[in-house]
Amino acid sequence: MLKATLRSFLAHKGRLLLSALAVLLSVAFVAGSLIFSDTVSRTFDRLFASTAADVTVSPKEGLDEAVPSGRTATLPAALAERVRRVDGVAAARAEVDVNGLTVVDENNEPVGPTTGAPTLGNAWNPNERSPVELTSGHAPRGPGQALLDSETADRRDVRIGDTLTVIAPPGSFEVRVVGIVTFTTTNPGAALVFLDPSTARTKLLGDPRAATGIAVDAAEGVGDEQLKRRVAAALGAHTYDFRTADEQAESDVEQLGGFLDVIKYVMLGFAGIAVLVGVFLIVNTFSMLIAQRTRELGLLRALGADRRQVRRSVLTEALLLGLVGSTLGLAAGIGLAAGLIELMGLLGMNIDADEMVIGWVTPVAAYVVGLGVTFVAAYLPARRAAGVSPMAALSDAEVAGVGRPLRVRAVAGAVVGAAGAAALVGCAVSERTASAASLLGLGVVLTLIATVIAGPLLVRPVIRVLGGAFPALFGSIGRMSQRNALRNPRRTGATAAALMVGLALVGGMSVASESMTASFDRQIDRTLGADFVIQNTNFLPFPKEVTDAVRDTEGVGLVVRGRFTPVAVRLPDGDRVETTAAGYDPRLDEVANITYTQGDSAAALADGRLAMDRDFARDHGVRVGGTVPVEFQGGRSAELTVGALTDQDSAEGFGTQGGLYFGLGTLERYAPGGQDSALYVNAAPGTSDDELRARLEATLDPYPQVQVRDLADYKQLVHDQITVLLYLVYALLGLAIIIAVLGVVNTLALSVVERTREIGLLRAIGLARRQLRRMIRLESVVIAVFGAVLGLALGLVWGLCTQQVLALQGMTALAIPWVTIVAVVIGSAVIGVVAALLPALRASRMNVLAAIAHE
Repeated sequence: MLKATLRSFLAHKGRLLLSALAVLLSVAFVAGSLIFSDTVSRTFDRLFASTAADVTVSPKEGLDEAVPSGRTATLPAALAERVRRVDGVAAARAEVDVNGLTVVDENNEPVGPTTGAPTLGNAWNPNERSPVELTSGHAPRGPGQALLDSETADRRDVRIGDTLTVIAPPGSFEVRVVGIVTFTTTNPGAALVFLDPSTARTKLLGDPRAATGIAVDAAEGVGDEQLKRRVAAALGAHTYDFRTADEQAESDVEQLGGFLDVIKYVMLGFAGIAVLVGVFLIVNTFSMLIAQRTRELGLLRALGADRRQVRRSVLTEALLLGLVGSTLGLAAGIGLAAGLIELMGLLGMNIDADEMVIGWVTPVAAYVVGLGVTFVAAYLPARRAAGVSPMAALSDAEVAGVGRPLRVRAVAGAVVGAAGAAALVGCAVSERTASAASLLGLGVVLTLIATVIAGPLLVRPVIRVLGGAFPALFGSIGRMSQRNALRNPRRTGATAAALMVGLALVGGMSVASESMTASFDRQIDRTLGADFVIQNTNFLPFPKEVTDAVRDTEGVGLVVRGRFTPVAVRLPDGDRVETTAAGYDPRLDEVANITYTQGDSAAALADGRLAMDRDFARDHGVRVGGTVPVEFQGGRSAELTVGALTDQDSAEGFGTQGGLYFGLGTLERYAPGGQDSALYVNAAPGTSDDELRARLEATLDPYPQVQVRDLADYKQLVHDQITVLLYLVYALLGLAIIIAVLGVVNTLALSVVERTREIGLLRAIGLARRQLRRMIRLESVVIAVFGAVLGLALGLVWGLCTQQVLALQGMTALAIPWVTIVAVVIGSAVIGVVAALLPALRASRMNVLAAIAHE
């Protein structure tokens, strides 16, 4: 049996190649994502471990910034002197590290990265742990001198002696580049500007007595933990945060972890799609191979092979296929990881591909996925093969299940479909976002399974409609192509299912994204009343001088500032909710249209008061006039009175949990030092919008990071953000289509082999080569369009339910992208034509007499 299995596998290696490609793609994405994330993690582990001081003293914050506030936490720089006197301290340095700077050259062109990585301003404190070293020029020696990292200098063609403008939180200032520093470790993609310590404190922090942290080096023989305890005792254990080198490195890795997780999970999403679609391809391939080997299997049974041996033989072939696919996929995964590393290099993150990390988890995961997919997919065809009777050797019988009733599928599909429909209905009527989202996920999974199970039941009625015009358009050729697609509903359903999965995903996400876009458009139209909004390109806050420049611009009538801050609110029901709150100037009503259910803007923005979304207030037992304890950044807290409740659908600041906002006076009292994130500007009487826009753009020319946006620009900004999500979905669709095309090609190729005698007889009675190719192409088209129709119908249902979940968050508009749907159906027909090219060409080249004699 082993010899027979190996010979059978080698005899059908060409037919199994496309299935092996599906396994290869699945494994490649799994292996590539693990290798890439492990390599990046190891690289940054080394970076942070090598650059962290033995002990780091930093300000005690406690609240994470989901939205940047522009506030830089500081501590007294004089603490360095106190730390130096602690027993066991070899050295202590007051550090300055400020994120979110903008640096421009003499032409007002940004010098920093354009890929989202930050531009950092630092004090020049060279030591053995510095990530950079001075390689040309000299150290900065005064307020007008700076160092720049070599990669940024090369990328932006900056040389020693050039003048740069640094736009920092306290304001802008000019520096002359007097030296270039080179990274001795991995460059995480940031641009680095170094100033002398005194200048850094004054220009970057706005306070010559402040620092962002104290770096402490231990004396020989003193452990990090021991030194940490001593420094904490000297400064007060509860006054600042104290971390050892390991703890600081771990904290830095955690901050980076979100970025790495996004990449890993996106790639694993690709792997999941590849696995799911590949299963259909492998099931179909083995089902057809077994159907074509009915006589061979019957002979094996007649020669004494029992059911278990036949089943084991087929599963062994599947495992061999999985072994080959996994091995090739692992190699492809290494190549994919190398490509991602190169891509990161183009984006400014330099990772050494020679130090690629391939841990034991990666090959184990690769082979578990590859072998597992093929084993599971081949199990049902293997059981069917084991049921072949020895008498099948005497006939041309097939075990493909053409004539078997589909009652079991009908019952199973109905049960699973009913459960899925119930979950989706529950999602649609649910009033809580968490439960609605859970029911949506359950409903999507169950309805997808139900459609796959019941797909063959839908083949005959749907394809009769889709191919109904074929006889009229293409005569007898069209009729035969339609009947070929109807001949084996299980095979047609399984082939179309691979395409259905990808199109269901794109259909659902297209409806959701279109609805989100329409909802945001409606909210912006209803809420935004300002002529213009001034914002940073990447939504980072900007310095006060930008606000002052806008106010001084000719033709500006009203400027209302918007600012964000992280807060934690303790609510009457006992919950403590961390969220982002906004602060606004008193004349908010003149630039925003807010619907209040209780109170008004005057009450919301009054000193010591705040506004809250009505649904959030109701869920947590908050009433107008009640007080809630609010914790601010830096450890300050206050009892604020609820002055107003808003309708979140139209509340300014929507999208943050609770919809909290208050007056800028309240914000400045409890979280001073923040920066404006948005300016809402109205034109003065007698000034047109076009005139004011031109003047504002001229005013903001020295600040290339700040943009002037009107209502249409603001909408486009939101559209662009949502489009990024759609690009990911379309990429997943592209992968699903690639594997689905392989499935259609495989099915048609095996179908051609299966119908060799039939094709020979058709050719013998006068069917032309061109007519034969057209027949196979039409068969492929109707199968592909069938998959598209099922997928889009399922996707529309998913999209409608997703929109109901979004409606609970205030995004109530429903929009269906009919243009996308029509384009997908047309594209599916094109896919069908492309997939049929090779099988149709092979069929048309058959020798007629040899085909008739084929068994």
